[in-house]
Amino acid sequence: MRRLLVAFCLLAATLWSAPSFAQSRAQLGPLCTSEGTPADQQIDACNKIIALKVFKGGQLATVYFWRAVGWNKKGDYDKVISDTTEAIRLAPDQALYNLRGSAYFDKGENDIAIADFNDALKLGPPSGIILHNRANAYKAKHDYAKALADYNEAIRLYPGEAYIYDNRGSTKLKLGDLDGALADVNEAIRLNPKLPAPLITRTVIWRAKGNFDRAIADGSEAIRLAKSNVPLAVLTAPGSVLIAGYIHRGLAYEAKGDVEHAKDDYRSTLQGVASDAGSKSNQATAKVRFSLLSDMAPAPRDAPADPAQPQKADNTPQGQTTSPPAAPGTASRGKRMALVIGNGAYNHVKALPNPSNDARAVAKSLRDIGFAVTEGIDLDRAKMQKMTRDFLRDAAQAQLAVVYYAGHGVQIDGRNYLIPVDVELKSGTSMTASMIDMDTIMAGLDDHVRTNILIFDACRNNPMAPQVASAGANRAIEGASGLAAPTSLGSGATLGAGTLIAFATAPGQVALDGEGANSPFSAALSRHIGTPGLEVQQMLTRVRAEVVSGTKNKQVPWSNSSLLGEVYLAEK
Repeated sequence: MRRLLVAFCLLAATLWSAPSFAQSRAQLGPLCTSEGTPADQQIDACNKIIALKVFKGGQLATVYFWRAVGWNKKGDYDKVISDTTEAIRLAPDQALYNLRGSAYFDKGENDIAIADFNDALKLGPPSGIILHNRANAYKAKHDYAKALADYNEAIRLYPGEAYIYDNRGSTKLKLGDLDGALADVNEAIRLNPKLPAPLITRTVIWRAKGNFDRAIADGSEAIRLAKSNVPLAVLTAPGSVLIAGYIHRGLAYEAKGDVEHAKDDYRSTLQGVASDAGSKSNQATAKVRFSLLSDMAPAPRDAPADPAQPQKADNTPQGQTTSPPAAPGTASRGKRMALVIGNGAYNHVKALPNPSNDARAVAKSLRDIGFAVTEGIDLDRAKMQKMTRDFLRDAAQAQLAVVYYAGHGVQIDGRNYLIPVDVELKSGTSMTASMIDMDTIMAGLDDHVRTNILIFDACRNNPMAPQVASAGANRAIEGASGLAAPTSLGSGATLGAGTLIAFATAPGQVALDGEGANSPFSAALSRHIGTPGLEVQQMLTRVRAEVVSGTKNKQVPWSNSSLLGEVYLAEK
């Protein structure tokens, strides 16, 4: 995603007026203050100017600004922020706030970025460039109404800029307006046919429309342009265009069923150096998709041979039943799929009586409303990992994917893990090696063209306390029990557009397993999830109210949504 640079108001020419600097100004000055100077040369020239200790105030701020531009070219956003902060202290300016805001945006810190863009707009006349950059941050926060308003005003103030049309088009795409998105992106391509970014956006649009050949063609042209050294804006994150081109062409290949070309593109995505939050998110998705496609060999399931036959309840440990999703290449778009797992019969940590009942109840409710359900009860790590990977692979062909898990969950270093029944932690061993990383599930499902509903009744308690005591200081577990809120994109977790994640209780809090046959949360969920015509967020509101009432305010379910419209699990 490309941002636009606002020129610093102090002219670079005024920097070289000091007589004592006459000997070096012909070389160092232009090298430091040119957008076209390679990053290392620019930084070195600016360093030498600063070391002379000749300039003060606004002139010194100019040097810091241009050194920050050099750091930005290298993707070192912490140093961009440091230099622009020092320059702002010396001489506040629109360009400085814009550059610092763009660095915060690339780090995924969108609220701080928006604050800097706001300060930039206060310091000068209305700027289409800054409005465009603020719109990008609003879009990253899924605040699409504000993003569109800023893009519209940016186009009015700065007509003819292809990137603004492209980014407005990508916002319409996230809102499901495929035709409006296509019109904007086509205009961006007309304005500047040499830019790869609009072609990448159009790759996603064609895939959403089911036209995989056109998606692949646009992705290929975008990659060709990105490799041809077409000059990019100073604020374009290094490597981000190629990473985006490869991941989206790879997803198109996978949707078409061309596994080998998809794997090649995912491999290329991972070979890029990701410096910004968006590229790190793309690489997290590519890592999971590549792993899934590299492990395509089918394995027998403990499911009835004929999925149309009634399924028997499985009361044995390690049991699983499935209504199998179609294999890659055969499932049709529009398919509704669900993965349901309940783990309670733990061997080495506290057993839970209800997750198996919870999973069976939720699975039945989902089957009753037309979902193809893959169900697992009391799974060890090998079976849990296989079932999860099979589902993530098949979900590439789905329009709506639901994941439900009941059992133990834990947060370690701010990341969430689901606990198989055979987990056994010993001193000197890695705590996470025997767990299922929730971020991996989220990254595997992250996609612009699918709706994902993830529901975790996995906060029963912290089962790891005794093991932590014996494991010493190998790894730190959060002091609070329960699960953590979804982490930032920079750490590899994703909560992309079209995703809703729900926890049985608030992050960091403990959910109740319940005194009856089901947990309070799952009992309420199984009652309401099949209600015809009930939008999913309204459904969760009813579940929340029932749980709060039934637990006398001891447990408050929590959810976070980036859904782009109304989603109905049960038909109206």
